Amino acid sequence: MKKANTNLISSLIQLTIISGLVLLPAVVLASGGGGHADSGVILKDFAYRCFNFALLVGLVAYFVTKPIRKGLKGRTEEIEKTLADAQAAKEAAEAKHLEYSEKLAKATEEIATITDSIRREGELERDKIIAAAKELAINVEQEAENKAAGVVTKARTELREEAASLAVELAKDMLIKQVSADDQKRLVDEYMQKVGELH
Repeated sequence: MKKANTNLISSLIQLTIISGLVLLPAVVLASGGGGHADSGVILKDFAYRCFNFALLVGLVAYFVTKPIRKGLKGRTEEIEKTLADAQAAKEAAEAKHLEYSEKLAKATEEIATITDSIRREGELERDKIIAAAKELAINVEQEAENKAAGVVTKARTELREEAASLAVELAKDMLIKQVSADDQKRLVDEYMQKVGELH
C-alpha cells in the first residue's frame, strides 16, 4: 500500500517536472517578440509561474492524495477481501466437488454391488424354481406311475376275479351238462364218506 502511495507521489512529481520542461520553451518563444521585454523579467516571470504551478500541484497532491489514498486503500482492502472470499469459495467448491465425486464413486460402486447382488439372487431363484419344477415333474411322474400301476393292479385283480367267476360258471355249466343225476348222487355219497372218515 505504501509502495502504491510512493509511486503516486513520484508520478505527480515527474508530471510536474515534465510539464515545466514542456512549457518552458513555449514561454521562451512567446517572449521573443522583438526584444520588447527584458529577458531577466521573462525568466523571473517564468520561474514565478513554475513555482506557482509546482505549489498548486503540491497543494492539490497534498489534499487530493489523502482521499485518493483512502479510496485506494479501501478499494485495495475490498479487492483483497473479494479475492480472499473468492479463494475461500473456490476451496469450498473444490471440497464440495471432491466430496460429491467421492459420493458419486461410492454410489456407482454401490449400484454395481446391488446389481451384482440382484443378478446373483435372480440366478439363485431361477435355479430354485428349476429344481422345484424338476422335483414336481418327478413327483408327478412317480404319482402317475403309481396310479397307473394301481389301476393296472386293480384291473388285473378285477380281470382275475371275473375270469375266476366265468370259469366257475363255465365249469358249473359243463358239470350240469355232463353230470347226470346218478353222478351227482355218487359225488354226494363220496363226499359224505370222506367227511365221515375225517371225524
